[in-house]
Amino acid sequence: MTGRQVILTNRAFTHEELLEFMKERWDENEYNPIITDPAVSRYTKLYVVLPATPRYMIIVYSRAAGGFFNRDNKVVLSIAHTSGGAGEMMMRSIPTKNAFFGIAKIANTMSVKAEREGPTEEILQKYAAYMRTLLGEAGYLK
Repeated sequence: MTGRQVILTNRAFTHEELLEFMKERWDENEYNPIITDPAVSRYTKLYVVLPATPRYMIIVYSRAAGGFFNRDNKVVLSIAHTSGGAGEMMMRSIPTKNAFFGIAKIANTMSVKAEREGPTEEILQKYAAYMRTLLGEAGYLK
């Protein structure tokens, strides 16, 4: 599914547990830092936030199994719009020497739709693959 990646897990995570898991294992030099800036606190209280492009960020959250439409525990990575100056802050947080820098810079000149479907989706896919690896190494994949 474009704009969203779901990773099935063998356990549920609270927001705090997921954040702690990522802080302990996430390679910020290669995969960008986790955003904790107070400018985006309305997001960081609910999601783990990762930078993507000037107009988009990637949010990471967990859903516990339960109910008719949610049979499995999962970690979800999804594209979300940045708000106001948050986009500029996100771009400043991307190191200039990692694989994401060039992608994010290209996005500056694109239409919103092209940015979302191109570089932002590519970044989402890379984050999801890496997150799947981290969860697998920890024994949390279903």
